[in-house]
Parts: sequence; structure tokens; C-alpha cells
Amino acid sequence: MGDDSEWMKLPTDQKCEHKVWKARLSGYEEAVKLFQKITDEKSPEWGKYLGLLKKFVTDSNAVAQLKGLEAALEFVSNAHVASKTTGEVVSGVVSKVFNQPKARAKELGADICMMYIEIEKVEVVQDELLKGLDNKNPKIVVTCLDTLRRALSEYGSKIVTLKPIVKILPKQFESREKAVRDEAKLLAVEIYRWIRDAIRPSLQTINSVQLKDLEEEFVKLPSAPAKQTRFLRSQQDLKAKFMNQSAEGGADSDGDDEEDAVVAVDPYELLEAVDILAKIPKDFYDKIEAKKWQERKEALEAVEILAKKPKLENGDYGDLVRALKKVVGKDANVMLVTLAAKCLTGLATGLRKKFGTYSSQVVPTILEKFKEKKPQVVLALQEAIDAIFLTTTLQNLSEDILSVMDNKNPSIKQQASLYLARSFRHCTQATLPKSVLKPFCAALVKQVNDSAPEVRDAAFDALGTAMKVAGEKAVNPFLADLDKLKLDRIKESSDKVELPGGKKGAGGGAGDKKAAAKAPPPAEAPAKASAPPRKNPSAAASKSASGPPKKGKPASAAGGKAKKTSDNKEVIETELSIEACEDLAGGVLPASCLQQLDSANWKERLASMEEFQRAVETMDKGQMPCQALVRMLAKKPGWKETNFQVMQLKLRIVALIAQKGQFSKTSANVVLDGLVDKVSDVKCGGNAKEGLTAIGEACSLPWTAEQVVSIAFGQKNPKNQAETLNWLANAMKEFGFAGINVKGFINNVKTALGATNPAIRIAAITLLGVMHLYMGAPLRMFFEDEKPALLAQIDAEFEKMQGQSPPAPTRFNKRAAAEEAGDDGDEQDEDGGAAAGGGQDIMDLLPRTDISDKITSDLVSKIGDKNWKIRKEGLDEAAAILSEAKFVTTNIGELPLTLKERLGDSNKILVQQTLTILQQLAIAMGPGLKQHVKALGIPIITVLGDSKSNVRAAAMTTLQAWVEQTGMKDWLEGEDLSEELKRENPFLRQEVLGWLAEKLPTLRAVPADLMLCVPQLYACLEDRNGDVRKRAQDALPTFMMHLGFEKMIKAAGKLKTSSKDQVVGMLEKARAVMPAKPAAPTKAGGGKDSAEPSRASSASRSQPASDDSVDSKPEAKKIRGGAPAKKGAAGKKPPAKGGKDEEDKTGPIFVLIPNAKEQRIKEEKQLKILKWNFNTPRDEYLEQLKTQMTTCFAKWLMDELYHFDFQRHVKAIGVMIERLDSESDATISCLDLILKWFTLRFFDTNTTVLMKVLEYLKLVFVMLKEEDYHLTEYEANSFIPYLILKVGESKDVVRKDVRIILTMLCKVYPASKIFPFLMDGTKSKNSKQRAECLEELGCLIEGYGMNVCQPVPAKSMKEIAVHIGDRDTSVRNAALNTVVAVYNACGEQVYKLIGNLSEKDMSMLEERIKRSAKKAAAAPAKPSVAERTQKENPTNPNATFLRKPAQEAPNKLNQARQNNQHSESSHPAVPREFQLDLDMIERDQSRVCEMPDLVQHKLEELLEPMMIPEPKIHSVSPNYDELHNSTASTINFVISQVASGDINTSIQALAQIDEVLRQEDKAEVMSGHIDQFLIATFMQLRLINSTHMADERLDKRDILKLYSCIIGNMLSLFSMDFLAREASMGVLKDLMHGVITLMLDSRVEDMEDGQQLIKSTNVLVVRVLEKSHQTNMISALLVLLQDSLVTTAGPPKFSELVMKCLWRMTRHLPETIDSINLDRILLDVHNFMKVFPKEKLKQVKNDIPHRTLKTLLHTLCKLTGPKILDHLSMIENRNESELEAHLRQVVRQPGNLSGLKSDRGNEKGGLRTDERMSKAKVSDILSEIFKKIGSKENTKEGLTELYEYKQKYSDADLEPFLKNTSQFFQSYVERGLRMIDSEREGKSHILTSAVIPQHGVDSSLTSNNEELKPAVYYERLKILRQRQGLENTSRQGGGVEDEPQQRPPISSLLSSKPSVASSTDMLHSKLSQLKESREMYQQEHNAHANSPAHTRSASPAANLDDLKKRLERIKSNRQ
Repeated sequence: MGDDSEWMKLPTDQKCEHKVWKARLSGYEEAVKLFQKITDEKSPEWGKYLGLLKKFVTDSNAVAQLKGLEAALEFVSNAHVASKTTGEVVSGVVSKVFNQPKARAKELGADICMMYIEIEKVEVVQDELLKGLDNKNPKIVVTCLDTLRRALSEYGSKIVTLKPIVKILPKQFESREKAVRDEAKLLAVEIYRWIRDAIRPSLQTINSVQLKDLEEEFVKLPSAPAKQTRFLRSQQDLKAKFMNQSAEGGADSDGDDEEDAVVAVDPYELLEAVDILAKIPKDFYDKIEAKKWQERKEALEAVEILAKKPKLENGDYGDLVRALKKVVGKDANVMLVTLAAKCLTGLATGLRKKFGTYSSQVVPTILEKFKEKKPQVVLALQEAIDAIFLTTTLQNLSEDILSVMDNKNPSIKQQASLYLARSFRHCTQATLPKSVLKPFCAALVKQVNDSAPEVRDAAFDALGTAMKVAGEKAVNPFLADLDKLKLDRIKESSDKVELPGGKKGAGGGAGDKKAAAKAPPPAEAPAKASAPPRKNPSAAASKSASGPPKKGKPASAAGGKAKKTSDNKEVIETELSIEACEDLAGGVLPASCLQQLDSANWKERLASMEEFQRAVETMDKGQMPCQALVRMLAKKPGWKETNFQVMQLKLRIVALIAQKGQFSKTSANVVLDGLVDKVSDVKCGGNAKEGLTAIGEACSLPWTAEQVVSIAFGQKNPKNQAETLNWLANAMKEFGFAGINVKGFINNVKTALGATNPAIRIAAITLLGVMHLYMGAPLRMFFEDEKPALLAQIDAEFEKMQGQSPPAPTRFNKRAAAEEAGDDGDEQDEDGGAAAGGGQDIMDLLPRTDISDKITSDLVSKIGDKNWKIRKEGLDEAAAILSEAKFVTTNIGELPLTLKERLGDSNKILVQQTLTILQQLAIAMGPGLKQHVKALGIPIITVLGDSKSNVRAAAMTTLQAWVEQTGMKDWLEGEDLSEELKRENPFLRQEVLGWLAEKLPTLRAVPADLMLCVPQLYACLEDRNGDVRKRAQDALPTFMMHLGFEKMIKAAGKLKTSSKDQVVGMLEKARAVMPAKPAAPTKAGGGKDSAEPSRASSASRSQPASDDSVDSKPEAKKIRGGAPAKKGAAGKKPPAKGGKDEEDKTGPIFVLIPNAKEQRIKEEKQLKILKWNFNTPRDEYLEQLKTQMTTCFAKWLMDELYHFDFQRHVKAIGVMIERLDSESDATISCLDLILKWFTLRFFDTNTTVLMKVLEYLKLVFVMLKEEDYHLTEYEANSFIPYLILKVGESKDVVRKDVRIILTMLCKVYPASKIFPFLMDGTKSKNSKQRAECLEELGCLIEGYGMNVCQPVPAKSMKEIAVHIGDRDTSVRNAALNTVVAVYNACGEQVYKLIGNLSEKDMSMLEERIKRSAKKAAAAPAKPSVAERTQKENPTNPNATFLRKPAQEAPNKLNQARQNNQHSESSHPAVPREFQLDLDMIERDQSRVCEMPDLVQHKLEELLEPMMIPEPKIHSVSPNYDELHNSTASTINFVISQVASGDINTSIQALAQIDEVLRQEDKAEVMSGHIDQFLIATFMQLRLINSTHMADERLDKRDILKLYSCIIGNMLSLFSMDFLAREASMGVLKDLMHGVITLMLDSRVEDMEDGQQLIKSTNVLVVRVLEKSHQTNMISALLVLLQDSLVTTAGPPKFSELVMKCLWRMTRHLPETIDSINLDRILLDVHNFMKVFPKEKLKQVKNDIPHRTLKTLLHTLCKLTGPKILDHLSMIENRNESELEAHLRQVVRQPGNLSGLKSDRGNEKGGLRTDERMSKAKVSDILSEIFKKIGSKENTKEGLTELYEYKQKYSDADLEPFLKNTSQFFQSYVERGLRMIDSEREGKSHILTSAVIPQHGVDSSLTSNNEELKPAVYYERLKILRQRQGLENTSRQGGGVEDEPQQRPPISSLLSSKPSVASSTDMLHSKLSQLKESREMYQQEHNAHANSPAHTRSASPAANLDDLKKRLERIKSNRQ
């Protein structure tokens, strides 16, 4: 008892799993009671027992198990979570309960199974029960069978899937256990009770005795259909209905419907498919070709046996079908033909829809074979073709059938008609629309009149069947030409027709409607014709019954029809004799009128006509004898009337008769000749045209137009022809294009186009323009063979019509209008409506070629050859055939199957070629392509699984081209598409699902077979490939819009539990975004107001049926705009509903809820909702946003914003833009939600939506700025990161807009907070995004200073600097530009901020900083971005006035100048460099007071340096005057523009200079400016090479133009010797560097005309080498070669080209040796050899540089001999020089020079001795000096001693003492020497007699003893002054020294090595000169000073005093 008391205290759930059975029993009992008490099915209590339920049913103790089963039953009945346990519990029941001996246990087990079925788990239960049938224990098998039978009996065949049960049933009949066999028999009987005979085919394999027993049992069953007695939880409404019916005794009321539903089970679906392809004898294809018929028969018999299988496995039956087709078509043995036909019958029956692929191949052959007379052959062929019909559609076979209807053989015509009759029986009204019926009826009407009676009878049968199926109303219009007897015969045939299944046709009139309502198939929608009959026929009945009211028909349909027939039937009138006409006319016209009709007096005729007119006007319509009246008018003189007044009246009367009477075509024929004859008459033409129009209304325009045009072109009057065409063009606009027979006009129009009279041609072209409005592009195809000139005119006319829509018809054929009013809506769904029909007709008009004869067997074998080259030849031939034919018929022989094989070719090139041919075929065949969809279209889908992206892309293009022609219906029918999706190929699944997601939303209806794709869709949702899953999720809503949520959920029930839960969740989400079906195209209101745009589909054939959804938009717009609705439209429901919806849209689109945004912010902070942060938007974010928006947005706007169609998004954004101003407050309240929704759009790929979004954002930020609204952190964080994503968009226009928005953002959100977002953007993988973010960072720094760099500048700059080493050029450039912007803001400190960079990156940065400094100097007047920003946004607290200058070594003097570049010249006496916009500063009281402190700090520093240049000599050199006169300043200004960053500015400047250079008399003005001009030129070359060429946004043609201008200028310059010689060595060096770099730039070669540019550059190089100063040129080349060998970064061929230039110079040395300064040349060679000693030079990759140098020296030695040794005077330490030794060796001269010029030698020898003696002393002295400099106390003394020593010994070598010191120490020494030099220069202005040259020349004279020009000294002085920051003051001063004192450059002060000055040494000087000259130029043109000398009239000190006072005043004001 102790143990018992222990477990009794346990809770129930623990008892249930206790090891003691009594405890478990107690637990189960308690559980039963507990489960009965719990009322909430979702109570958490259920969860405790979820894992125990299986133990309940599998308990090892029989007693406990019984109670456990009861508990389990209660659990399943009541718990919501019970469905999760289905699999394990039912499995336990089967294995552990069904084998129990106790009947109660088995009963409870079965009850549990039933209950699981009730809670929607039928599939799992059924699977477990079927698994139980394989158990070895017969008790389990018997109980499983019994449970299955019980489930079927209670739930019915709709719930329990019969196919798997029927499949296993025969096996159970073979069991050895009698109990199993008996139970199987009971189950079979139960199945029969539900599906009747559908089970019989599946039971044919069981024992005959058993089958006989079954048959007996079947007979005993009652005939009443079985009914469901137990219902699922989801069927409770059905259960209630059933209970009510039972209570009322009306359960039998729906018996018929139920019976229809029961019979709907297809036996075919219950069968197992058999694969017969593998079983076909291996020698079949050999035998079928054998000569002996017996062998062929054996082969066919073998196939016949296999083909008899009732269901065949899908596969490639192409070869087999071709073989059978060949036997049918060509075999002479009729027995074999019969056998082959039977085989085809078997294949078609076994494959069903899958055989449709081959149907178009076989049907023509069978139809042709009907010429056979033998009955058995004909019967076999009939069976075959009938079976084939069921695999395809009548539309697909129409062309094949119509092609044999005109056959000469009556048997073929008869059998074709009989085949049509049999086929029609299988059709419904929906599947037999007028568009399909029309051509068949036309052909059959011809056969009704055939001479052969059997043909006539067959035609009557076919027409009668068509009438029975489609209804008299549909068929009668096509029988108008038949007499009454034949019509009666057709009606008689119609009455005899019995449709299969007892269906009623549509021709029974109103009385049959009720009966028809009960037949589901006719009521099916067109797209669902191939689907099995509905399971709920009552819905179909109600739909059918409610049809007429929806269409607006009167209730009395019969009465309406009778009235329509009497009023609208075409008036058929027999021709009357003239006497009869006179009698009839005499009865209605006055006698006097008739007598005077042919009077000779015109006045009497006129009076007669007037009476005639009055009589007609008053005449009643029913009494008007139209033919008699018009014949009276035609009576002599008739249409030859000479008096125009009489003729006018006569023509007016014709129009009146046509308008008022029942005017027939017979009457029209009487008058048309006369009207056409007068149509061009000046006075009567108008009336004649009115008459023709009236006849068009009476007899239809198509008929009238055809008659009129044929009459006109039968005449020879050109005016008549032209006016007829003009009338027709106008009539088409008035009547519309419906029914126009284009073929009838084409030939006449072609005749008119070829007429000599221009008026006819113009009229014809005008008519074509009108036709183009309706027909679109296909019209042009008729005229492609015309002459080019004429075709150009036609194209021009078509171009005029582009974009116009056809006008709404204003006139209608009376009868057509009445018919339309009666038939309103009937044809709405037929074949896509009138528009589609029109498109079909137009495509049918194109002349098509039958190419089947050209698809020979040779061509087919070629395409299938083993050799790929031969296969390619075959494909080329096929493509050529299609190209030649242009448009082809659907009969293309064996080409489809041949091309299909090539789609699987191993050679991908051939696959792509095949796809190209298929695209060609689509265009060539047009809509007829439909019948090849199964054969060729589906294999295209297979190619979408190819691994190569280009092949997949080609396949998708082909697929789209096909769908454009065929529509989607044929692709979705059958199992083919689902079979393709079954392939586990991720590429195929991605492409197909993406394609379906695109196409399905555009369809109004889809075939029911789409449901077959759903299991594959679900499989794709769980695919391993992420892209497949994404595409499947995208496609899910589009499937649901057609199939419905319920069906999709039901299909998901068959999935595994884990999969199901996931899929159901996705379905719920998809349901929320499910797109609406496109609305059916509605008529604007029957009758006369409805336009018939028959052009709709032909003109826009590129748009498939997808445009349906757009059709309703114009109508909706009209209603919203308040325009009056058209007549008849008001009473219709769709327009009325649309109007209501539109009225709702007039309210506010946003709902202003107080504090709603704050609440959302609060919830996000508290983590109650998801934070808006993701890489790609997930569903939960979408749902959350949608929920939040629901309360704030109008419902209709929400529908638009979350619509599947992007056009609805565009529309919604458009409305938001419209309401932006009127609802600004509400917009701001919802701004966070709006911005979030826009972030979702950033993830879309649709550019249209994106551009609309950006447009709105620009407007909204402008509005926010105006409203002074600032974004919150919450709004910014959820928007800005996603906006920055789009800054990397590939499209320039998007990037541009995003950059604009980012700029605007700074006005509503602090720039410092935007900065971190942009920093994050620089980490993107997208190089464009990185580059754009870096550029934007640079703009922020320029605009707002370093304060924006958050969190700290150092960290930000290090991250930015990393990108300098990026592999993408644009990113590198952007990073460099950003760092330069930082440099401009904080100067040298930037190097500290960016940290350590690689040597390469640092060099790039330094180069860029230098270039930026040059640009800043070259364009001083251009305001910086920061300044522009300050002007635009002066109130921005982040803006700063004070900026660091963009220079390498900024100083405080320049800083003040830089701050005020943008200020106005309010104080002209003060130089611009020192102007501040003080007025603005004074006005601005809101500024912080720190800035004046900064300026004050600078001001103190400014005063002292200004005094340095005070003592100046005022005499001005001539060069100075020349430089500063008007011409010089203009040239300087123009030259400054050459280096502009703007291409156009540079080109204009170069053009002006070129104009000067081309005129020899003016070219002299360039003298003195050559170096300056060349510096600007090579700067521009560098800029192009580094920036412009890398900028994708620039047009390469502009760059080419700039290059051309530069080269042209250089050629002009270097063609003038006196100008060319002015170029200095350093400038020439840089110029040659730029030009050679250009020649080697591969990007230039790739440009258009790039080769020509390089040739021109080559010519320029030669010109420069020839014309330049030869010494400078050789020196420049030597230095350039040296640099190129040191630096390996340049192009590989650079050194080679430099050496080639040196060789050329060497070759010309004999002519130029006298003009060369050998000392300088040898000095340069010495320097070269010093850098590259002999050993080092030999280590270079090749020895060419070494050989080049040797050649130069050898040539010089050869030309000068031993004297060359006298020219080594400029070389220090000659003894250490390799050059001297080499020269001595060359001239073979001994070591001493005693024999040569002994005096000179002695003198020099003495000097060298002195030098050697002082070597040791020099070293000691310099060591002492550097020690002093290194000590703190003696630094200044040491620097002074070093300076003096350097002055005394200018050639002293300081290199050994400096090279081991730090960079800081070297800079310190350099600065100290400069300071001393500056001080001494300021105190002493004594002119030195010796000048230290820049180029190492040690004398003031050249080798030719020519004095250097003063300009050279001036330039050198400029270098020094610029380095001291005094360049501008020197220019502003009134004069300079007559001979300015020259100081050596610092490089010569610090190094004894002679320096080679590059043009970069003079760069600051040159650029500042350009800058100043530009300012002077502007001042001369703009300032109001009286004279140039006035510029410095005010003293600098006075200006500075004034400046100081004003700044003091500003400071005091702010304090």
C-alpha cells in the first residue's frame, strides 16, 4: 500500500507515464475526466500530454491500454494541438491496437482514426493505414481495410483519396487469408458505391471468380448515389445543411447534382501508368522500315499490344509517332495502315493530354488518308483521330482541318466534316467561341452546296452539331447566304444531335435554360474547359441562372430574341424590274414628280427633285420602297445629270433614303456607281460622300468600302480614286475598324501607291496612316517590298500616328448596333474580347508561306547528324528558309521534333542557335504557334535549367517571344509544366517561377491544370537554393489569386507536418499581398457609344494579355473627374462600383492621429516592435509596417501601396505628390511610415517606381525645409541607410537624384549625424556606392568643416584613407579627393589624422594634394563648394567661414586671403587676398563669437610680414611692363584657363591661343609666355590622364576633342623657331613626359579615332625634337630617361620611347653640334652615370640605356675630338667621375693633359691641387658647424655659419652630413637657411655679379655668350618670393628692382649636387602669376578705378588698420 500511496499523490500527467500499470490506468481515467472538463481547445493544459499520447495507445497492459485509448480519443476530439500527433498515434494504433483480440480496443482505435480525419488529417491517417496493409499480421491488415472502408463510407470519396486504395486493392485479393480477401471485397464494393464503373478498369487483373462475385455484389447495390454522413470540422456548414434537408425530407432534391458529382471520377486517374518505351522491341525501328510487309506487321503488332495499356507513362514518343505516321501516310498495305492507326489510338488514349505534343504532326496525315475507301481502314482512322482530338483543342487543329476542306477528293471532305461534327459534340459554348466557329462555318457552308450528296450530308451534320452546341444565335450569322430549305435541314440535324453525357446544347432557346443550368460543363468558364467537372454543381447552376441579369438582358429572353430577329436581320431584296419599280414609286410619290424626273427643262427636274425630297422626308420607314425610289433617281438622265443643283438634291435624297428606309445591298448597287462618279466633283462631292456614308450605315462600312474602292479603281479618273481613298480614311475614323476586310484594300492601296498622280499617292498614304491607328505595326509588313523612298513616306505617316489612340466611333451600321445592344456582354470573354479578336484577324491577314516542302528529309537528317558542323549547317539552312519566307503557315513538316532534339544538344552554341531559330519561328508563324507549344514550347522551358547563364537568357527570351504569340493558356494546360518543375534543377525552378510570377497576375483566368504545379511550388518553398525559395515565395500570391486560398491550404495538407506548418505560414502571408485579378475589359455602354479598338492587340502585340488590368483606368479617371458617364454605362454594375471607389478617393489620404508617431518611437525603444534594421526586408517587417500604416493611411491608398502591380505603386505615389501641399501636416505625422515604405521600394528592381519615389522624396524634403521640420533619430535611422544603398545604383540618373536628396537631407538633419551613415556606406561591396559615399563625405567636409567627422576625425580619416589603396579607380579618386578636402580644411595635420599609409598610397596622396594646390591657384575666382554652401545656407550652425588654404605649406597670411575669396570687391583699394565679407559678418548677429578671435589671432600676424617688401626700387623693367599691359594680362588669363578642370573652358582657351599662333604677325605676343603656356598644357594632359579618362560620366568624344586641340596648339607653337627655343629644359622634360604617356595610353587607342590621335602625337614629338633648343632638349631627355629608370610605375615602353628620342637627337648632332652647350650636356650625363654607375646600369633588364649613353658620348667625341675633355668644367670631383674615364678611353688620350693646352692645364691642375689640399679641412669645418646646429644653445650661430660657408663655397657638398639625419632635422636646416636668406635679402639690395643658375649653369652667359633675358631672372625671383608667401605682394607692388637679386634655390643651398629644375619647381610661381593676371583682367573689365596704377593707391597699412577696426567692432558687438 505504501507504493500505491506514493503514485496516488502524483499529478495526472506523471501517473500516465508511471511504470506501474495501475498508476497508468488511474492516470488515464483522470485524463478522460480532465479532457472532458477543459472547454478551451487551446488551453495550455493540452500541451502537457502532447508527448504522452502515443503511450496512451501503445500501453503494454491491455486493461490500461483500453482506458488509454478512451483518453486519446477525448484528447483528439477536444485539443487544438492534436493534429501534431497524428502520425505517431495512428502508427501506434495500427501496430499495437489493431492486433488486439478485444473488439472494443479495435473499435476505439478505428474511432481515433476517424477523429483524426475529422480534424483534417485524412492524408496522414490514410498513409498509415495503407502502410498497415503490408504488415505480416493478417489481423492488422483486416482491421486496416475495415477502417479504410469505414472512412470511405462515412466521409465519402471527396475526402478519402481513392487512387492509392484502388492501387493496392488487387494485391489484397491475392492474399492467402480469406478474411483479408473478404474485407477487400467489401472495400471494393464500397468504392463502387461511390465511383461506380470508374473502378472496373483497375479490377481487371483480379481472379475471374472474384470479379464475378464482385459484379454480383455491384448489382445488388441501390442506384441511389452514396452520401457523406460524417463531416470534417471545416464542413460544419455542409453538415448543418445536410441535417436540415434530412429533417425536411428534401434530401433527394439535389440528387441529380450529386449524381453528376459522383460520376465525375475519372477511371484514368485511378490507374497506374505503364512505361512502354522501354518495352518496345529493340529491332522495332529496323523492322518498321523492312521491305517485307510481314516484318512490318510484326513490329506493329508488338507496339499495338503495348499501346493497349489504359494509362501510359509520359516520355519522348517522338520517334515512335513519326514511325507510325509514316506507315499511315505512305504504306501501301491497308492492313498495316489499320494497325498503325490502332497504335496511334492506343497512344492517344493512354497519354491523353501528353499526346497533344504530337497531334499536329499526325492529324494532317490521317485526314489525307481518308481517301481510302475500305471501311475497316476508315473506321480505324476515325478512332485514331477522335482519340487524338481529346488530347488537344479544336483551335490547335483548325488549320489542318480547314486545309483539307477544299480537297478535290469528296471522301476526304466528307470525313473532315464528320470529324468536325464528332469534335463539336465534345465542345461547349465556351470552348467553341465565334472566333473558332467562323472559319469552320464558312468552309461547311461551301460544302452544303457541294455536288456530292455525302459531302453535303456531312456538312449538314457538322453545322447542326455546331448549332446544338453553340446555339442558333452564334451560328446563324454565318448562315446568312443559305436559303430556307438548307437552314431547315441544318435545324433538323441539330435536333437529332445527342451530346455525350446527356448534355443539353445552347440552341434550345429560353426553355432549355433551366436544363442547361444543371449541366456543369457548358457553364464552365472558357479557360476551365479542360478541367474535370465541378464537385459542387449547385454553384454552377446558380452562376448560369444568374447570368442574364448580370449582362443586363431583359427578363423575357425569348421575346427579346424574337424582336431582334425581326428588326435586325439583314435586308435581302431581290432585284425588281423597272416596271415594278415605277408602280411602287407611283404609290408613294406625286404623279407630277415622276413625270418631271426626265424633263428636258432643268427647272422642272429641280422642282421634281424637291417634291421627291419632301415625299421621302415624310414617308414612313415600313412603307418606303427603297429600291424603287433609287431606281427612279437613276432614271434618265440619272447620274449623267448636267445641272449641279439637281444633282446635289438627287445625291441628298439618296442619303435620306439610306438613312430612313430599309436600305439593302441591292438598292446600294443601283446608286454606288453614280455616287463614286461624283465623289470628286467640286460642287457635288460633299453630297456624294454623305450618301456613301449613309449607305455605310445601312449596309455596313466593310461591304460599302469594298464596293466603292473596286468601282473607283475600275475607273480611270485619278481625282475619283484620290477622293474615294480620302472618304474611306475619314469613314474608318467615324465607323471604327470592325469588320474591315484589309485584304480587299491592300492590292488597291498598292495600286494607288504606284500611281503617277501624286494626289492618289498622298491619299493612299493618309489612308494607311488611319489603318495604322487600328492595326499597328503589322500593317507595314504588307508594304516592305515598296521602293525605299515610298516606304520612307509611309513610315513618316506612321510616325505621326505613333502614340495616338483610335477615335471612338461616331457612326454604326444600324443592324450591327442593334445586335450589339441585344448581345451586350455575350462575347465579352470570347477569345479575349473584341480587341484580341481584332488582333487575331490582322495577323491572319498576313500572307503566309507553306515551307513544309522545304523541310526535306535531307535537312532533317542534317540537323540530326553526329557531326556538329553538319548539324550547324542544317540549322543555318532552316534559319535561311524562315528568313526567306518571313511569314509561314503552321505546317512546317518535321521541323518541330527536329529542333526539339537540338535543344538538348551537347554543343551549347547549337542550342543557342536553335533558340534563335525558335524566336524567328515565333515571329514568322504568329498565333498559329499555339499548336506547337507542347512539341516545342515545353522543351524551351527545359533549357532554362542549363548551367550557362547566356543559354538560360536566350531560352527566356525565346519563351517570352512564344508567349507573346500564343498567350499563356496552352502553356498551363496539362501536366507538362508541373513535370518541368519536378526536375530538381535550381536554375530551371528559378527561371520558371520568376516567369510565372510575372505572367500569372496578368491573366483573368487559368486552366485548372495549374493546380498540378502547386505540389512542386511547395517543394520549391523548401528548396536548398535560396534563390529558388525566394522565387517560389514571389510566385505564391500569383498562384493564390487564381486557385484561391482554400485550395492552396488543402493542397498543403498533404505535406509533412514540419513542412506544412512552414508552408501554411507563407500562405497566410501571401494571402495578405495577393493581387486582384485583372478586370475583364468592359464595354463603355453597348450600342453606339462603345468604341471598338480592334487595333488593341495587334498594335501592342508585344504586350500579352497583361494589359487587361490597365484598360479600366481611363474610365475610372473620367468618372472621378466628374465627366458625364456615357449612355448605357450608368446602369451597369462594374462602372457604378468603380465610380463609388473613386468617390472614396476624394477624402484625405493620411489620417492625422495626435502623438501616433511618438507612440511608435516609444514602442520601438521598448522593443515592443521590430527595429527597422535589415539587409533585405523580411515578411515580419512588411506585416508590421502594414499594420502600422492601416490606422494612418486611407484604405484605398493602402490597397494601392501594397498592390502586386508596380503601376499601382506609381499611381499611389502620384496621388501623394498631388496631396503633399494640402496635407503637409498629416504627411509629417506619418513621415516615418512613408519613409519606411519607400525603403522597401529601394529593394525593388523597377526603375519606374524608383524614379517616382525619388521625385517624391525631393519634394517632401523641400516641404520639410519650408516647414522648418527636422528629422528625428528614429526617422533618420530607418531611412538614411537604405537611401545610401541606392547611391551605388548603376544608373546615373538614380545616383544623381540620390546625391541631391542627400544634400537636401543636410537641411533637415545635422550633417554630422549623416556622416556616420556615409562612413558605413564606404564599407559596401559595391564600388560605385563606396565611391559616391566618399565623394559625399568630401562634400560634407568642404561644406561644414572637420566638425562633421564623427565620432572623431582621426578614426574617420583612417577609415577613409584605407580606400586610397582600393583596386577600383573611382573609389581611389574619391578617397583622394576627400582627403584633399580635409587637407584644405586642416592643412598638414591631415598626415597625422590619416596615420600610416603605404609608400604608393602616400605618393598618390601627395601628388593629388599638389595638384589641388595648383588648381586652386589657377582658378582663384571660382568659389569652393564650402563657400557656395555657406551662401546657400548661411544660417546652418555647422557651416564655417574660416577654412585652411589648399596649398602644400599653408601659412597665416594665405589663410586670411583664402577666407575671403568669395566676397565682393566692396573695397577695391585692398587686394582681394585680404578682403573679408565684413558687411555680412556685421549683419549676422547670430554667430558665435569664436570666429573673430581666430581672425584677430591672424591679424596680429599679418601686420609684420607686410613690411618685409617695403623698400623697393620703383623703376620697372620693360618685361614687367609688357607682362602687365592689357595684352599680356589677357594672354595670362587665357593661359590660366588652359589648365581648367572644365573641358569646354580649356577647349575655348586653346582655340583662342591657336588663333594667335596661326597668325605669324600676332604670334610674337606669346613670347615670354611659352613656359607658362607649356606648363598649363602638360597640367591639362595630366588631368586628362588621371581624372577625365577615368570618369565614366564624361563623353569620350569631348576628351578626344580636347586632346586634338592640345596637339594642334603644340604643332603650331613648335612650327615657329623663335617661340620653340624659349621652352626651358624643365618644361620640355615635363612636356615630353606628358606627350609620351599619351602615346602609350591604351585607353586612347580604344577610343574612336584614337589611332589617328596617336599618329598626330607622334608628329608632334618629332616637331618638338627638331625645333626646341637642342641643349635643353637633350638635357630634358637625359633627365627623363633617368627618372623613368628609377621609377617603375610608368608604362613599360616609356623608357624605350625616350631612348628613341635620344637616338634621333644623336643622329642630328652633326648639324646641331655648334649650337649645343656641351658643358651642360656632359653635366647631365655625369649626373646620370652617378645615379646609374656602369655596374648598376648593366643590371637593368636590357642594356639599351647603357648603349644609348655610349652612342651619345661616342658621337660627341667623334664630332669634337679630344676637345671634349675641355667641357667638363661644370663637373665637381672629375677624378671620381666615370664620364671622364669613359671619354678618355674613347678619345684614346693619356691620363695627364700636359700636351694639350698646357697653360690652361697647369692653371686647372693648380686649382685641383688646392681643392685636394682643402678636402680634410672642409670636412672638419662642416662637422663643427653641424654640431653647433644640433645643440640648443648654438643653433642660430651654426645656421649662420653654414649659410656664410655656403655663400663662400657654393659647390660645397652637404650631402654626407645630411643623409643620415632625420627628415625633421633636414627641414629645420632648410627653414633656417631660408630665414637667414630672407633677412639678408631684405636688408641689402646690392646686386650680385654672379647669378646661381637654375639649370646648373655657372655663368650668366650661355655657351653662345648670349645674355639671359630679364624674364628668366624674374621667374627665378618669383620662385623664391612664392616660397616665402610674398608672390602676390610683389605683383601688387608698383615696381621691382631693375635687375632683381637672384638667390639660389633651397635645393642648391642644401646639396652640392647640381639640381635639374623641373617645371614643377616653377609651378607655384607660374600658377600664382596666372591667378594674379586673371584677377587683374577681371579688375580691368569690372572695377571702376580710373587707371591700372590706381590699384595700389591706398596704402596696405591703411587698409589693414581699417580691417582691424572693423573686426574689433564685430567682436565688441557679439560680446
